[in-house]
Amino acid sequence: MGKNNKKKSNIIPAEAFLRLPPLADASLADQPIIDTHTHLVSTFSTYRNKYRNGTLYTIHDFVREMYRNRNVRAIVDVWCEAPVLMAWRELADSALTAEDREQKWGGIDYWFVMGVHPHDAKSYNDAVEASILEAMAHPRCVGWGEMGLDYHYDNSPRAIQQEVFIRQLNHAVRLGKPLTIHTREAETDTERILMEHVPADHKIHIHCFTDSPEFAQRLLRHFRNLYIGITGVITYSTNLNTSNIVNQMAKSDGGPRILLETDAPFMVPSNLYNSIPEIKGSRLPLCHTAMIPWVAEYTAGKAGHPWSGADIMKRANENAKIVYGV
Repeated sequence: MGKNNKKKSNIIPAEAFLRLPPLADASLADQPIIDTHTHLVSTFSTYRNKYRNGTLYTIHDFVREMYRNRNVRAIVDVWCEAPVLMAWRELADSALTAEDREQKWGGIDYWFVMGVHPHDAKSYNDAVEASILEAMAHPRCVGWGEMGLDYHYDNSPRAIQQEVFIRQLNHAVRLGKPLTIHTREAETDTERILMEHVPADHKIHIHCFTDSPEFAQRLLRHFRNLYIGITGVITYSTNLNTSNIVNQMAKSDGGPRILLETDAPFMVPSNLYNSIPEIKGSRLPLCHTAMIPWVAEYTAGKAGHPWSGADIMKRANENAKIVYGV
């Protein structure tokens, strides 16, 4: 995919700009936001690091205030570290009751998935696995992941990545848990492993897809409950693959099998800056769930007529219900 090499300002916009302007398209604003892949702990940590005098002091503060009046219905939080961060239980337990979700989360439905990212595969062991299996029984847990293969960075040896990927898949399939898959520059091995170890009707989310459209089409044909995750990376000029597969899916009889996600705190959608001319030349230091409508709007442009941003959000929300039940 690569990185955009344009020179950017080091000036961080004021915290107020993180709260985002109103959406110009009322039909887009009317659609509830479901972010199927966000990292709340690292998003909040980035916020506190970049805004040392920030006005939000806890993750609950951040969610309640940053997403106030943004029509956020649900978030799927991703825990993928090894060893497992024990903070997961505190957050998950704080969303157990409708009263807690109203008071602590501002009425937003908090869900989570857990697994081990391929970067951390070298640290996967029986103790880590036992912690994940414990989390799978939590009422707010809706899947296993993110897990998979990453041959771009190779932070863990490839053989170990594959071994740990298979080990996690086998548990998730046994438990009937939806899969959140990370795959980057590992098409052949990802496809082989999925087809060998996962039933064709299993629910699968290929998170933040940036690989070839041909790879995506093969997976979509084989796995009838597989969906492609679209993040702000679709807006980047260095990435054409995601736009191409969206366009291909939009032309198919069933329409786009997509999920919308942020992968926050990463990948602020570049088209967002058209809505904030006051910070021209600088960049927001983090992404968050309320930016989903800008991802949907750009995705609709790549899908082509007759798809609108509101249509894309509606379809993605329907798909989120199919995959994660949220």
